[in-house]
Order: sequence, then C-alpha cells, then structure tokens
Amino acid sequence: MTDEPELLTDIAGGVATFTINRPEQRNAISWTVMEELRAGLADVRRRDDVRVVVLTGSGERAFCSGADLSGMAGGSGHLALHESRGEMARLFADLWDLGMPTIAKVRGYALAGGMGLALSCDLVVAADDAVFGVPEIDVGLWPYMITVPMTRSMPPKKALELMMTGRRVPAEEGERIGFVNRLVAAADLDAEVDDLAATLAAKSPAAMRLGRTSFYEVWGRSAAEALAVLHPMLSITAGSDDAAEGIAAFLEKRDPDWSGS
Repeated sequence: MTDEPELLTDIAGGVATFTINRPEQRNAISWTVMEELRAGLADVRRRDDVRVVVLTGSGERAFCSGADLSGMAGGSGHLALHESRGEMARLFADLWDLGMPTIAKVRGYALAGGMGLALSCDLVVAADDAVFGVPEIDVGLWPYMITVPMTRSMPPKKALELMMTGRRVPAEEGERIGFVNRLVAAADLDAEVDDLAATLAAKSPAAMRLGRTSFYEVWGRSAAEALAVLHPMLSITAGSDDAAEGIAAFLEKRDPDWSGS
C-alpha cells in the first residue's frame, strides 16, 4: 500500500491549489508539509502559468489544526525545535512575498497555526461550518507568530481578546469581525473559490503583482510615507506593457491579452 502524499498540488487554469492531506490529523502541519509547501510556493513564484494560489485542507473536518507538535522539528533538541518554530513565520512571509493573490479555502477547523496560515492569505473564503481559534493559552502557550496575521486581519483589541481567551470563533462571527472575506454554505465552497480564483487570474499579472506588493509595503506606515511609496509605483504600473494592452483592449472593445510585464 502506497502512502498518500502529505501535500497535494494541482495546477490548472492559472491557479495552483495546495491541499494539506493529513485528514486523520486534522491536517496538522508536519515537517514534510512545511518543507513541501514552502518549496511549492517558491516554484509557483517562478512560473509564468500560475497567477493565483489557493490553500486548503483535505476532507471536511479541518482546514488546518496548526503545527503537528510531535513532528515539526527537523532534528532533535531545543535548537531544532526553535528553528522549526521559525519555519511557520517564514511560511507566512513566503505568502506575503509571493507576488500573486492567495486564497484560503476553509472548511472545518482552522486553529492555532492553521488560523495563522489562513489569515496570512490575502483572502479567506469560509464554509459556514468553519471554526477559527488560537487555543494556545489553554495549554500554557501563546500564539506569538500568529500575532502578525491576526492584527493585520482584525481590530487589535479583538485579536488580543481571542488570544487571551482561546475561544473558538464560528465563520459567521469571523465575517463580522472582518477576517473572513466570503462566507458560503459548505456545498458552495468549491464553486465560490473557483469563481474567485478565475476572476483574479484573469486580471493583469503585472498590475496585480505591483499593486499587491505596494499594499503590503505601505501597511502601517503614515499617510505621508505611504504616498511617497505609492507615487512611483503608479508611474511604474502606468508604464507597463500590461497597462498599454489594457487601455488598447478597452478602446478596441476586446478582452486584453496580458503579457505580465
């Protein structure tokens, strides 16, 4: 009997879908998943045929329940454990630096690092049975690495409440708080994500890359600092081949043929 791969990858229609395939462990992130997911993201970043990335989990029970505490260290000892914890932060950074839209497709539990993984994506599409939470406090820990994606995705006081209480948050509340972009019935989740991914993949890759990068670049800066960054980005984008093609297609009443440059 052949062991199932822990991470599934599918690329079609400009969309790369990564599926954590450990349903019996509620799709907890093992060292293998971490290494393969980071390598997969690095690969799609170099490819011209991928414009959108979707992250999800196998089965109906969980998107991801966080790090597999029994198998995250790449070696043994305290130093190896410390380094393995840093891999989660590097994975979040990989997603932010990817240069293309990322979507978390969430069904079931998204807990601890799993919630951090979902919120590190640009957009979160959740089924109505999804449940989010950072329960680290209940076992004497604290969601240190997850602080950044959480405070980027909701009001800081709300993030602090969730970290201090460890309570579970249903998807409906997540939408009200603001970290869930779209909430759908579980039966409609695949179609909703497919439609959103196709919409994003049809946009100019150059404008999407430059605009998305600048969005994260100015996050948290003062208005003056942000505008100083955005002004040259406007000129760079306006001078791109995609901008010229987009304007020409608009005037000629046809669909644009993006080059990505």
